[in-house]
Amino acid sequence: MKPRGNLNRSEPKQKLNRHSLTPWLFLAPSLLFVSVMVLLPFGDAVRRSFFSAMGKQFVGFKNYIAVFRNEVFQLAAKNTAKFALVCIPLLLLFSLVLALLLNAVKDSRGFYKTSFLVPIAVPVASMVLLWRVVFHENGLLNIVIGWVGLSPVDWLNSGSAFGVLVFTYLWKNVGYDMVLWLSGISSINPALYESAQMDGAGWWKRFTRITLPGLMPTLFTVTVLSLLNSFKVFREAYLIAGSYPHDSIYMLQHLFNNWFVSLDVDKMCAGAVLMAIVVFLLILLLQKVWGQDSGQGSGVRNKEIRGIQERGDRI
Repeated sequence: MKPRGNLNRSEPKQKLNRHSLTPWLFLAPSLLFVSVMVLLPFGDAVRRSFFSAMGKQFVGFKNYIAVFRNEVFQLAAKNTAKFALVCIPLLLLFSLVLALLLNAVKDSRGFYKTSFLVPIAVPVASMVLLWRVVFHENGLLNIVIGWVGLSPVDWLNSGSAFGVLVFTYLWKNVGYDMVLWLSGISSINPALYESAQMDGAGWWKRFTRITLPGLMPTLFTVTVLSLLNSFKVFREAYLIAGSYPHDSIYMLQHLFNNWFVSLDVDKMCAGAVLMAIVVFLLILLLQKVWGQDSGQGSGVRNKEIRGIQERGDRI
């Protein structure tokens, strides 16, 4: 009888080991792909950042010092940071407003949602041709400006190029973020809004006390994705203005591309490592900040739910 009891106790352990191994089997293909296509190349870039460009001579932090002292790198880093600081708040605001308006629409919601998602499906090359026709010195926008009596503007070869790039980024990504906001809004309990209306709360109070706290987890996701997408705007800027655009839209990706063409692999790898570290630290900072805010938001929602239950018991 004792050996049989030991056998029975070992069966749950085997089942537990089998269940704990199953998720890793499903993740194995993705982990293998990410390791081969992302982690290994990044590790090689880190290694190359400590060596000379075309040789095997170890130079330590010499490449990083050269990158920091490079005036072109300073310009590109400043423009990239400026672009992210301008575009991300505008994108979050516009997409949230559109999501709230679309959530209030009951009829033809699918049509409007599809309309805002169309820019994502448009190829970048086709979109760039459209913007060239619109924003060229002799393009459609300057023709309309001429009708008004104003002088034409060279949109792509002046300080206005930054505004054009911001506009193209917002136009392409606002629909995607809007869908993310809509998913967050749909996860909020409708009973909270009904209870607030019964208590006489207006739309602004319902928005600040219910909607915003309930959207804190979604806000973190949308912010991180918008931050990552802001570093992918190089395709639009490159196809619109080439390898050496106006100084206002000369991004880090332009610099990395030019370093790659000139075979400055050591500087390119050092700059890429610095950029990866900055993005990683920003994501960690956002996670810490939004983790605290989401905890406060969940506390507000729990209080609201308890209030609804108490009123229901009294009724």
